[in-house]
Amino acid sequence: MGGQTALNLAVSLADSGALDRLGVRLIGASLPAIRAAEDRQLFKQAMNRIGLKTPPSGIGTTLEECLVIAEDIGEFPLIVGPAFTLGGTGGGIAYNRSEFEDICRAGLAASHTRQVLIEKSLLGWKEYELDVMRDMADNVVMICSIENIDPMGVHTGDSITVAPTETLTDKEYQRLRDYSVAIIREIGVECGGSNVQFAVNPADGEEVIEMNPRVSRSSATASKATGFPIAKMAAKLSVGYTLDQIPNDITKKTPASFEPSIDHVVTKRAKDNVWGYGRAQ
Repeated sequence: MGGQTALNLAVSLADSGALDRLGVRLIGASLPAIRAAEDRQLFKQAMNRIGLKTPPSGIGTTLEECLVIAEDIGEFPLIVGPAFTLGGTGGGIAYNRSEFEDICRAGLAASHTRQVLIEKSLLGWKEYELDVMRDMADNVVMICSIENIDPMGVHTGDSITVAPTETLTDKEYQRLRDYSVAIIREIGVECGGSNVQFAVNPADGEEVIEMNPRVSRSSATASKATGFPIAKMAAKLSVGYTLDQIPNDITKKTPASFEPSIDHVVTKRAKDNVWGYGRAQ
């Protein structure tokens, strides 16, 4: 198993004491790193420590707490995002109180920790993702930058995306690159790949949306676009290799510590599983 399922399973096994009892050590993303990235409150605190902006938000563990947070933010629409879920499960955009209550109930039920993040809407902002990789010697490389054609409000998994980014200025890209390196270090992913998501509005600057301490659907796009096998490299890094010790799969001459550079554009679009519709009840 990989992705969000593996993270949730690792946390559950650690909380139950099974890992300690059986002498199992997590490699790659450690338990504190998983918690720091997936726990909405811990992530917000981590971003504050390194001076990065996140949307005004609050953490709710009950419907009553969620309603208080909504009043504090002061306006709809609001984004509801459960912690420890995959592909936006249980979350959504609420345009009024009735929708907000329904989404919060679904989010609390779906969350591994019964925790939802309620944040100010950034609908219409541009959305970008950067896939980064770190080794145990603290070398960090940028694998690929990805731009969502659809603005904020359409989940990344459902959006048409393009690699590399097309509408960032060089200064904007360099800032997001620096932020991504700072984030993977602050969260504490010792080695492996991570996916960092940003919202950008030229009039307001950049804000951090979230960071996944794992490979994602976007990571698959990044691997195909650059030829850099993120999952394979992450596995090697987790057993002790450093990026400069692993040969690049494409050139066979340079090490993986050389950041990929592409001279083409790769586009990903979501695909509906139409074959499943006939069996839906």
